[in-house]
Amino acid sequence: MSILKEKIQSISQSYLPEFIEIRRYLHAHPELSYVEFGTSAYIREQLMRIGIPFVVMAKTGVIGLIEGKNPQKKVIALRGDIDALPITEANDVSYRSTVDGVMHACGHDVHTTCLLGAAKILHELKDEWEGTIKLIFQPGEERNPGGASILIKEGVLENPKPQAIFGLHVHPQLEVGKLSFRGGQVMASADEIFMTIKGKGGHAAAPHLTTDTVLIASHVIVGLQQIISRNNNPLSPSVLSICSIQGGHTTNVIPHEVKLMGTFRAVDEAWRTKAHDLIRNMAGAIVHGMGGELDITIDIGYPSVYNHEDLNAAARSRAEEYMGVENVETTEMRMGAEDFGFYSQKIPGCFYRLGVGNLTKGIGSGVHTPTFNIDENAIAIGMGMMAWLGASIDFKG
Repeated sequence: MSILKEKIQSISQSYLPEFIEIRRYLHAHPELSYVEFGTSAYIREQLMRIGIPFVVMAKTGVIGLIEGKNPQKKVIALRGDIDALPITEANDVSYRSTVDGVMHACGHDVHTTCLLGAAKILHELKDEWEGTIKLIFQPGEERNPGGASILIKEGVLENPKPQAIFGLHVHPQLEVGKLSFRGGQVMASADEIFMTIKGKGGHAAAPHLTTDTVLIASHVIVGLQQIISRNNNPLSPSVLSICSIQGGHTTNVIPHEVKLMGTFRAVDEAWRTKAHDLIRNMAGAIVHGMGGELDITIDIGYPSVYNHEDLNAAARSRAEEYMGVENVETTEMRMGAEDFGFYSQKIPGCFYRLGVGNLTKGIGSGVHTPTFNIDENAIAIGMGMMAWLGASIDFKG
């Protein structure tokens, strides 16, 4: 096994220049969720060059298979997401986005590149490891209902069914050369809240003749915070944030309606369901009690991400072998969300972090920002580690 590890490490480093160029192409040609047609075509072209068979699912998803020795022994899935964000890039680099208002600001270009690199390595060494690797190039991670949920409905976890699935994510606050893992709950669920408060508008100088929708909205925003502070177990992380209030157009007219939008996050699925009812009931009680009407929709989003404890322990052990114990850290719990949670609801999953930051080079901006970038040396680590996990993990669940 140590010989295989050393081969993967050597090949990953030798492939780095090629895959830096692949990453730069993807970065310069980002596409939004569910319309990643050019990206999908590019992935298929790369797989054909390597000689890996594939099928297309969910319109832009690409699913490849690599068989090693004794392909029935195990099936391991490796996942990379392919979509970009509606952000205008501010980086002054040769490979900056060529698409106005669209940018790979969450590192999905890196994830795709690492998975392509792992695929090429695993294919090259397919006579030196056992089992089958299922490659999942997934669309639509950034937008409900989540490309993972669509792929699962279309049967991505069947024929063959993986015993486990791995996914990586860039971590700009983690120094390049390091990885991080965490067992159990890793990320939160995410649901979107949309409310329209309706009432009788009118002149601001005669509020007694109106139903003040702005005042009602303010009470709703404040009142909803009690749901977290007085109903949720304080030892279980949860967030409810109203992030948008839209209503009115001038200084002296009370509007007929005010719209609120926000997000609800949780790590406990039972609390998540209970909280939805509390949000509806409390918002309704406040609005109706103050004489208004309420339309409310809670768009159910991604479940929380749970890393299977035994699979995470096995993956961390492999990472320590590959990187050295000193270069493997523990991932902090986050209230961000990821549709990888759909996979980990169905089969054992492990979602880990790839260090891409380098403050000496000025690389440290967070994801979802217009200045996000990476130290591209991380690509060799990312694709090598993915290949090593796929080849070395023999997990029975």
